[in-house]
Amino acid sequence: MRPKILLSTGGGNASSYLNAVQAAGGMGTARYLPLPDLSYSGLLLAGGDDMDPSLFGQEDRGSRGIDRERDEAELALLDAFCGAGKPVFAICRGHQAVNVWLGGDLIQDLGPGLVPFHQKEEGDQVHPIQAERGTLLHRLYGPVFPVNSSHHQGLGRLGRGLRATAWSEDGVVEAAEHETLPLICVQFHPERMTGTLARADTVDGGELFRVFLALCRR
Repeated sequence: MRPKILLSTGGGNASSYLNAVQAAGGMGTARYLPLPDLSYSGLLLAGGDDMDPSLFGQEDRGSRGIDRERDEAELALLDAFCGAGKPVFAICRGHQAVNVWLGGDLIQDLGPGLVPFHQKEEGDQVHPIQAERGTLLHRLYGPVFPVNSSHHQGLGRLGRGLRATAWSEDGVVEAAEHETLPLICVQFHPERMTGTLARADTVDGGELFRVFLALCRR
């Protein structure tokens, strides 16, 4: 069975996500503002611009490209899919949206004084992250491994039931898991680390897509 996956993209280029889903054995449909449709086996929240900081109780302190319609659509998608116990794969902005949905907040600008892979305009930067023993990333890739990053925000206070499971060298949360919900949340971009976009200097991001689709088949 090839699980059907709904991708929320915010209107961005979805080709790398669609290709990664297909290569892992699924069928993806990309939408700008998708309505909650539980005929899909799972939900993928793609990367993109920043969330409206008022959604997590802050004034704007460096957020960029805010699209309130997308924010509200994706929070509704999380209500529906998580409410139904269906798997969600949240990448970069998606990882941040999950934290906000659970009542957490974001660091709106990690700042130019930090290492350059946190500056979105620099493009993908490769760097090591450390995974907590016994977590999904540790089982797939080991305790320390290289990934890509392209972002200027990060998780702040963690939301209800969410725990950090991997960190960059400067302590930015690179992955999180939920105590009960089937959520895969990563700050990096596994869709640009697999298939035709596989890199010799990172791990294979396709492993995460295969785990996600296995959850969707259950």
